[in-house]
Amino acid sequence: MPEPDGAVLVAFAVTLAAGLATVLGAALAVPAGQADPRLLPRALAFAGGAMVYVSLVEIMPKGLVALEGEFGPRGGYALATLCFFAGVGLLVLLDRAVPNPHPDTHPCGEAERRRVARLGLLTAAAVTAHNLPEGLATFVATLDSPAVGVSLAIAIALHNIPEGISIAVPVLHATGSRAKAVGAALVSGLAEPLGALLGWLAFGASPSPLVLGAVFGLIAGAMVFLALDELLPAAQRHARGHDTAYAMVAGMAALALSLVLFR
Repeated sequence: MPEPDGAVLVAFAVTLAAGLATVLGAALAVPAGQADPRLLPRALAFAGGAMVYVSLVEIMPKGLVALEGEFGPRGGYALATLCFFAGVGLLVLLDRAVPNPHPDTHPCGEAERRRVARLGLLTAAAVTAHNLPEGLATFVATLDSPAVGVSLAIAIALHNIPEGISIAVPVLHATGSRAKAVGAALVSGLAEPLGALLGWLAFGASPSPLVLGAVFGLIAGAMVFLALDELLPAAQRHARGHDTAYAMVAGMAALALSLVLFR
């Protein structure tokens, strides 16, 4: 195992701070420890919009750039596309392994609670998978340039806040437990320093473009499928009027703002 020096420890600290913003989002979502039924569909749609936007506008292009540098424009594009749909395929397999519970006619019925709990777990899994390479990216950027790394960490922290909300609200709605809701967000947020640690141990802070490109492509596909197949339909079932569309666009706007501010 390599010995961490001061720069490595600073990079880990910056990455940890970005990851813990997920907990801040969860804490903001559940201040009273009670599930607001109006908040659930809005949070799910907000998360869905955010996931689609960040996947197609930020994560997928990063993977494409990394792979094009290795395989040229045509080969890189083809491999990035393959990785994207492989990510979709992984979520399809997960959906087969953990099928949706049958919907309950009552919004607070037991079957609907199980459905919402499952959505919370799937969202947490997707965000956790997303946070692993984000943590690695923040870690590597901070090692290369602390100023760039901190800017990236702030941008990641800003969009980790709505991610924390998207995890906590379904868990709170399904379990009624504020501690479980915040705890789920904490586990997901800790994936960022875990990603930094795993990357440092495996690649020494210099992962290959092939690894980064493939991982980003897989995550983009998985997150888009999760948003379209699970989050947005669930939001629409509980929403009134145009709440789902408004919240989805708000999620996109929040992610876009965080990326524009620290571009």
